[in-house]
Amino acid sequence: MEENTPKKGMSKWLIAIIVAAVLVIGGGAVAFALISGSPKAQYFQAEKNTLEFLTDKAEERYQPEMDWREHSMENPTENSVELSAEYNGPPSSGMGMSPEQILNNSTIAFTSQVDQDNNQMKADLQMNVAGIEINDVGMYLDADNARLQLPFLDEALQITDEKLGPLLQETDPSFSDVQIDFEAIFNQMEGTLPEEDREYIADEYLSMIYSELPDDAFTEEQEEVTVQEQSIDATKITFNLSEQQLKDLITTVLEKMKNDDDLKEIIEEQIRMQQYGVFASGSLPNEMENDVTAAMEVFDQSIDEAISGLEDFQIPEGLTSTIWVQDDLIVKRDFSTSLAPADETLTTFTINGDQLLNNEEQNLSYEFAVDDMALSVDANLSNKDNQLEDSITIAADGLELSYNGSSQLQDGTREFERVFSFSSPDPNGSGSLNWSGEATYENDQKSADHTLTVEMPNMPQDLVSLNITNDAKTIDEVTQPDDSNVKQLGDMSAQELETYFQTEFAQQFQQWFMGMMGAPGGNMNSF
Repeated sequence: MEENTPKKGMSKWLIAIIVAAVLVIGGGAVAFALISGSPKAQYFQAEKNTLEFLTDKAEERYQPEMDWREHSMENPTENSVELSAEYNGPPSSGMGMSPEQILNNSTIAFTSQVDQDNNQMKADLQMNVAGIEINDVGMYLDADNARLQLPFLDEALQITDEKLGPLLQETDPSFSDVQIDFEAIFNQMEGTLPEEDREYIADEYLSMIYSELPDDAFTEEQEEVTVQEQSIDATKITFNLSEQQLKDLITTVLEKMKNDDDLKEIIEEQIRMQQYGVFASGSLPNEMENDVTAAMEVFDQSIDEAISGLEDFQIPEGLTSTIWVQDDLIVKRDFSTSLAPADETLTTFTINGDQLLNNEEQNLSYEFAVDDMALSVDANLSNKDNQLEDSITIAADGLELSYNGSSQLQDGTREFERVFSFSSPDPNGSGSLNWSGEATYENDQKSADHTLTVEMPNMPQDLVSLNITNDAKTIDEVTQPDDSNVKQLGDMSAQELETYFQTEFAQQFQQWFMGMMGAPGGNMNSF
């Protein structure tokens, strides 16, 4: 038993790495397809054209939303959201305010201002819970400072990222030499790999894969094929790598990754950014630093295991990917490979499907299978005269997720009805989220109203509804906070902070809370 444990662990890594490599080999090199008559170039050009076509159509479908998102990333904007709920069920009996009265008379309002270019963000929260108001909750953040305003404090609390590190170290020695950078929060908001890193990976790996693929692995012929009950004259392009060819190519990629310090820096930076945010730009606390080091050691070890274990790995049929192309777009696909560690049963991966794509409709039907386990995806998307009609279904093993939506865009206003549904063999294991509303986009501003309801067995659809009002606009700049009354937490020692929170902070909170609850003079003894 002990001898098999490392082998099984290695097998999981090998399968994961090989499957990922197969997907990259099969479609990742599309950007490097050459405009030429070779089957190899035609194969990847068709992949590239199809991906770009679907991306373009998705952007066209939601062009106002895409334009607003881009505008808000490039300009300072203010976004206001108000949430309220409505209960439509039978009234409750009892003394005092009923749950539905509280629900129907409560609102939450949130306003934020963001300037991505100048690394500034401001947010304010207001709540009204059945007549009890909570206002003046505010936050401000820029590349250097974080500030918090609470309704019960006479002053705002502020600290700089430069002083937060030493303060944490004083509280906990494990934060030795830690550096904190609030600017990392704004970098995370962008949510993408930096352009220079994407270019590096593309130049160093995807182009290499394309170049390494042998030309004679691709064959071409004309064939009439049935696609969603239509007969189509298509160009059939088959891409086949033998077991040894696939192993050689994967080994070439892994060997390059093993010795690529620049790639390892990119991976490590992403681990830091995704896991530790504001700590990413400097030294991490010891425990966090150890986690990053361990993750990179696992990365190195997994590559070594994959390279050494690949020789005995089974891929008897290699990789076969066939596409049928009409008018430079893929209309049908058939992909398969079977693999397993030595002396283990083969696992077969297949992707089969077809698609009819034109400017007004994109209809796709695919099945992804691992041995006897299959996941089907069917999508029918229509965009005619700014009228969207969409239906998407994902099904596997008796479970089904579906989306059905319709919308009409007219004069910058989109009215929509969207339903997300879930069903299972269990009669009570089904339900839907219903989302309706409208949104208006006018150059540098937008407004929207949304209503969400949940429908489940034995529960009416409109029992409870959530209403969301959203208004956004372009502003000249983020409103700067008032500096007249600020307590600088970074100027205090850990002991001084503890004393402050146990005395002034706690006393002001108690007085505010008791006053809000109606106690005379905020005196707890009056209860």
